[in-house]
Amino acid sequence: MTTRELLRHATVALRGAGCDAPRLDAELLLMFVWGLARTDLIVRALDEVPEDICEAFEEKLERRKKREPVAYILGEKEFWSRRFEVSADVLIPRPETEHMIEAVLESFPDQKGSYRFCDIGTGSGCIAITLACEYPNAHVTATDISERALKLAKANAVRLGVESRMSFRKGDMLNALKQEDGPYDAVVSNPPYVALHEMELLEAELGHEPKHALTDGRDGLSFLSTILDAAPKRLQRNGCIIVETGLCGLPETPGILQLDKTIYDLAGLLRGARYRFVS
Repeated sequence: MTTRELLRHATVALRGAGCDAPRLDAELLLMFVWGLARTDLIVRALDEVPEDICEAFEEKLERRKKREPVAYILGEKEFWSRRFEVSADVLIPRPETEHMIEAVLESFPDQKGSYRFCDIGTGSGCIAITLACEYPNAHVTATDISERALKLAKANAVRLGVESRMSFRKGDMLNALKQEDGPYDAVVSNPPYVALHEMELLEAELGHEPKHALTDGRDGLSFLSTILDAAPKRLQRNGCIIVETGLCGLPETPGILQLDKTIYDLAGLLRGARYRFVS
């Protein structure tokens, strides 16, 4: 079977399975198993695909037909132009979360500064590690309740060369932090904010991602509230809290904080907020 025929067959199969971008998914899977760039697929459109490549491709195609996310099948996902290893133990990094990085860069424009940042619920480490990469003199603490998530985040930090400026803490939210940790210039988090009643409306792919990292099992606001209540005691005097959110919105702002900025995406949807101390 030629490359063109194989991709046509796969595209039809993935479209029938309900995948949103069947052709792109097919190309990504074939590029991965064959070790090719997209331009190579065009050049080899009429070439016969080696049997071992066809077999490896079909195995991954079957996984995608079951709506397993492409990122899990490939074991990686790009975030802020860097490649992060991912597994079913962590949420897949998403473009929307890059708004968090933008908010930190806006808040701390001197990227040579010796800041201290903390990422609550780090998952793959995409936020924490990106901050360590963008601020070469900063120290970043990353917390997660999952030992497997922390192991993966550490591996990503090692691969990207920032592990010496990072601390990893296992535990629930800010309770994971040690007494000597901080104070921080910024506490950031992409917490579970999907309300329980929204879960059944999510696309099939999200059923493969860790449920505890998606929802609080309630109204989506409980973890956000915990962060806003507990993080201030971990901040520097002029520090800030930056959180991601979604349809659940934002909880009531504690009296010691000021909602400094609401963050929206290009579609005008609420994606997060930045808070500062009231002084």
